[in-house]
Amino acid sequence: MEMPKLLMVAGFVLLVVGMLWHFVGRLPGDFVFKKGNVTFYFPIVTSIVVSIVLSLLFYLIGRFR
Repeated sequence: MEMPKLLMVAGFVLLVVGMLWHFVGRLPGDFVFKKGNVTFYFPIVTSIVVSIVLSLLFYLIGRFR
């Protein structure tokens, strides 16, 4: 796959993921700790999902390259 096509596909994937993330919000399993004026957000499940999706994406790019 040529570099311009790869960048367009990666941009499209990021756009779709960003839109989904905006509408879905936090996933169950993401920790939010609030105490007074301080809020700590630890997106553990979101990180795992993003890692799996990126791993599959890079696997498919490497497979068809």
